[in-house]
Amino acid sequence: MTDTLSLLRTGKLAGATRLDLACGLTEFPREIFDLAESLEVLNLTDNRLSSLPGDLHRLSKLKILFCSSNEFRELPAVIGQCPALEMVAFKSNAIAKVPEEAFAPQLRWLILTDNQIPELPASIGRCHRLQKLMLAGNRLSALPAEMANCHALELLRLSANRFGSLPPWLFSLPRLAWLAISGNPMSPSPDHADPIGKIGWNELQIHEVLGEGASGTIHRATWGERLVAVKIFKGAMTSDGLPADEMAACLAAGSHPHLIPIVGKIANHPQAAEGLVMEFIPDGFSSLAAAPSWESCTRDVYDPDTRFGCDALLGIAGSMAKVGSHLHAGGILHGDLYAHNMLANAAGECYLGDFGAASFHPPGVPAAALERLEVRAFGCLLEELVDRCEDAPPALRELRDRCLSARVAERPPFAEITRVLEDIVRP
Repeated sequence: MTDTLSLLRTGKLAGATRLDLACGLTEFPREIFDLAESLEVLNLTDNRLSSLPGDLHRLSKLKILFCSSNEFRELPAVIGQCPALEMVAFKSNAIAKVPEEAFAPQLRWLILTDNQIPELPASIGRCHRLQKLMLAGNRLSALPAEMANCHALELLRLSANRFGSLPPWLFSLPRLAWLAISGNPMSPSPDHADPIGKIGWNELQIHEVLGEGASGTIHRATWGERLVAVKIFKGAMTSDGLPADEMAACLAAGSHPHLIPIVGKIANHPQAAEGLVMEFIPDGFSSLAAAPSWESCTRDVYDPDTRFGCDALLGIAGSMAKVGSHLHAGGILHGDLYAHNMLANAAGECYLGDFGAASFHPPGVPAAALERLEVRAFGCLLEELVDRCEDAPPALRELRDRCLSARVAERPPFAEITRVLEDIVRP
């Protein structure tokens, strides 16, 4: 990164659309303004910055600003003057104040995870394009009533804060589909003994990495002669919340044909890390899609050539509707019902994983309200599947529209969705 700074200062980055600088900066390099006519992405993560220049708005084409892992104590008000800014990340600073003026007019994605924020200003209600708001790991106990005007909001992370309750208007937002609320006083983990046994770390042989998410890394492993998958939790605050809450929800979900079975909990890890041993899903299964990109914001990214036959589509949709019904009957909101968290094969057999955003139904919130919220997430999945299926029957499109309805109370519960899908399957 030091080389990048040298190139910037010698004018050799003219016309650059992206700039990454992580070299212990304590002051904003003024040479960045030499890229004002081209710069769209500015990544200043992992420095020691505590302020931004008052004329930052001169970066008139700047769309994305990353300032995570710095030393900001206040969200800079100047970012609200940047005319093209759509994505802002100030994760893991020491922010305790968010000024009224700090929200850019085009803001779609705001990450303030792992700070010390006690309240948000009413001006957030003017963020009419805001789709994704990450607030896990702060000191919030309420949301401003003006947020009821954020009708574009689709994903909201409130885990590991100080909420004793949630405002009723939250469940009337027409597009909200992905919500995380674990680790708050209103949403305690269930108080019961772990339903599975422990597996000593020395009993496992760890092999290659199969995947990595915000909360941990999954490895292929062997336990005696048995092939398994092992997830090692990172133990730190993630964008979804705390790994301990993920583990609690995963265990509480219990057994279901379309959930990845849990074999045991890891014991005696050399770094005292927590982890789960899971059934190994055989070859032929893969993630349905990739996680959302900067451009797609809240929607998964599919390979351009992805297509689903009607039978496979119905298999995937039917499996996930049954899982949704099972989880909500057990008082669990998955919070991340996305194709990128599903493993499927060509025949449409499917498993749901990743409980990183899962929460237990809090007292005082109607279970039906939480289920309808997750039904919209299912509707987004169904929309993506139907768009990639040439022979999807009209009944599937009708079901999609009902699940996506902006009239939240009109969305069908998962049990009804399952019946509709079964009727479509019958000749």
